Amino acid sequence: METDDEVLNICVPGQRLCASSKTIVSGPGTYEEQGYIYSTLAGILETTTEDNIITVKVNAVIDQSIVPAPGDIVTAMVTAVNQRFCKCNIKCIGDVVLTRRYKGILRKEDVRAIERDRVEMYKSYRPGDIILARVLPMTEAHTYHLSTAENELGVVIAHSEEGGAAMIPISWTQMQCPKTLCKEFRKVAKVVPEHVIAER
Repeated sequence: METDDEVLNICVPGQRLCASSKTIVSGPGTYEEQGYIYSTLAGILETTTEDNIITVKVNAVIDQSIVPAPGDIVTAMVTAVNQRFCKCNIKCIGDVVLTRRYKGILRKEDVRAIERDRVEMYKSYRPGDIILARVLPMTEAHTYHLSTAENELGVVIAHSEEGGAAMIPISWTQMQCPKTLCKEFRKVAKVVPEHVIAER
């Protein structure tokens, strides 16, 4: 039997970790949604037990003082959406997991490169979505402006409103729940695996 010291349970942002219940609760580095606990960052899964309550948490792998800079590609979680912009928490810069929380704003005009005036924020992003975005030059302190205008940027992980399952991209503008087969609109990222880039 392997011990906890021998096995490191590595997880990534948006990964479903386990079902939540009265005795299994979400802790630091995680969030609970529709009966399941998900990771908010890349790190090591850990559980603690106190008074018969199991707390699930994810510890960041790296502690650093790196900050987002214009031009950086970041991983962020959408926290709120309105008609003009969505608010995000930046989780990673490139492959580096952040231990500090940085706030980002993605404005309607920065969602895509074409037909910007026809963008509908609620058809592009929803709270809880994990997105890839590029950092724009800062115009105000403490808030980073983000853009997903490139094809490779946009939603990479999203969970369906009805089933709570991780959805599958089916086009540039839609994702589908594998359980209910319901479709939802998103600005979907065209993710290119790193090994494919390296082979080119």
